[in-house]
Amino acid sequence: MLPDHWHLTTDVEDFLARTGGFLRSRPALHTTPLTDVEKLRLPGAGDRVLGRLEREGQVRAVCYLTPRGRLGLTPLTAGDAGALAARLAALGHSPAQVVADQDTADAFASAWQEHTGAVPKLFWHTHLYRLGTLTPPRPHPEGRAHAAGAADRDLVVRRCREFCAEVGEQPSIDLIDAGDWDRSRFGDRHFTFWRTPDGTPVSMAAVTSVTGGMVRVDPVHTPARFRGQGYAGAVTAAVSRAALEAGATDVVLFADPANPTSNALYQRLGYVHLTDCAGYRFTYDGPAAG
Repeated sequence: MLPDHWHLTTDVEDFLARTGGFLRSRPALHTTPLTDVEKLRLPGAGDRVLGRLEREGQVRAVCYLTPRGRLGLTPLTAGDAGALAARLAALGHSPAQVVADQDTADAFASAWQEHTGAVPKLFWHTHLYRLGTLTPPRPHPEGRAHAAGAADRDLVVRRCREFCAEVGEQPSIDLIDAGDWDRSRFGDRHFTFWRTPDGTPVSMAAVTSVTGGMVRVDPVHTPARFRGQGYAGAVTAAVSRAALEAGATDVVLFADPANPTSNALYQRLGYVHLTDCAGYRFTYDGPAAG
């Protein structure tokens, strides 16, 4: 495939006008591109590069490079990934990382190393689940779901930082500590707490806004002292139900393959494994790196 089949632009509105239908055609699989591109529409989002792969007059895939160097991709063949790598390398782009479905991330990381000498290192591997039939947890813990409001902001920030510390998400910790909440990955989320009858906030879940019919549940966090009581299942079920009631056609979430407890929980709630996703960071310190 020739590189000029990839059409690149910096105009996010033109990009969405041409690719919006494609992105919405598989909202669960395209969950991350849908939310990431929405963020690129915000004022002051910074420099970005967006691309679409066209063949026979149809959009077959998209890519986007964020101001912080994150390259996002929809599923690609190895040949298409190689063509994109060649095109980006020729234009002098240097993504810090790539995130995509597992096969696409693997293919691009290999092609990028071949073209630039950059060394890829896997930093993220996850299962992607899509909600089938929601099944509320049984037994159901006492308490109720409570949508977080302005008065809960400090609690939300504190709990998100605790979550990031547990999973080793240092870039988000840095943004939170710098007071740059809106630029963190949590800045556009809608949070809900599960509160016990006495009002104690024992578990937290957040969702994205409905985008292309899709809502992503992220993150779900229960402090260690409250675990084992069914609170995570209750709050996840609550936000999932609310997403469906808000009109979402696809409700998705990511789960760490190394955490069998969370994976089993989400499956009991009705989530079905869709695919695996991965992320690679690139190190540009080799003799052939550009």
